[in-house]
Amino acid sequence: MKKYVVIDIGGTSIKYGLIDENDQLLENHEMPTEAHKGGPAILQKVASIVSDYREHVSLSGICISSAGMVDPEKGEIFYSGPQIPHYAGTQFKTYLETQFGIPCEIENDVNCAGLAEAISGSGKGAKVAICLTVGTGIGGCLLIDSQVFHGFSHSACEVGYLHLPDGAFQDLASTTALVRYVAEAHGDDVAVWNGRRIFQEIEAGNSLCKQGVDRMVQHLARGIANICYVVNPEVVILGGGIMGQEAILRPKIEAALKDYLVPSIADKTKIVFARHQNTAGMFGAYYHFKQRYEGVKQLLDKIGNRSRLTCNQ
Repeated sequence: MKKYVVIDIGGTSIKYGLIDENDQLLENHEMPTEAHKGGPAILQKVASIVSDYREHVSLSGICISSAGMVDPEKGEIFYSGPQIPHYAGTQFKTYLETQFGIPCEIENDVNCAGLAEAISGSGKGAKVAICLTVGTGIGGCLLIDSQVFHGFSHSACEVGYLHLPDGAFQDLASTTALVRYVAEAHGDDVAVWNGRRIFQEIEAGNSLCKQGVDRMVQHLARGIANICYVVNPEVVILGGGIMGQEAILRPKIEAALKDYLVPSIADKTKIVFARHQNTAGMFGAYYHFKQRYEGVKQLLDKIGNRSRLTCNQ
């Protein structure tokens, strides 16, 4: 049975494990990214993971999900924020395929999360879907028939940078923005607050925390509405740790969207919450690998068949 090593590189941790050809996650683990050490150190961590597995498992592929902007054709990072120094230019595909002789594919982490939801999660079966991950910032992924739409230069759906009246989308509607707002409202250092505490305080009747969430929801709904007017998705998938608070957030978001969307679009746009949680990046990396590698293999087979036909004639 074919087995694939799956690796999800985030700013804080690297999640990794094995998936078999029946789409079963056989095992998963986690280690610190140590992002401050930079791109070369992360590449060596990934190589070490592959090397360790290769000692006792026959691997059919290396499937990677990563933070940063990814060129899936070249298999490299072409842009990354300062959180991971010297990450841009890291050539995962070339290095790992040369090192191990195993096919490797890499995709952006938000695109992987969206792909996981489109193929086996909350967006399964949707013709057009938008997946948003709300966390430190806001990431976006556009999926058409369960395929990621990358845009001309692999930068499609960078929705966190959308300009809203009061600032960038992710500077207003992310978990980071919520925590900062609540901390300032209480006169506290931002370090003593997080999303989990905010929702606990709401249950205890904290009006400032409720006000912060309501503010975030309004900004989130405004951004989602703008995306819907351009893309007209069938489904909007909301992910990220804070979206685990579906019971509180769903009615607020749905109500706010009705204020920003015309009925003809609002009535036909479904809001769903991500089904995959910590494993989304790994599953998405695996699905991306299968789409890329099997698609290329089928193309090569077709070319080979045509060549044989020409020779036979």
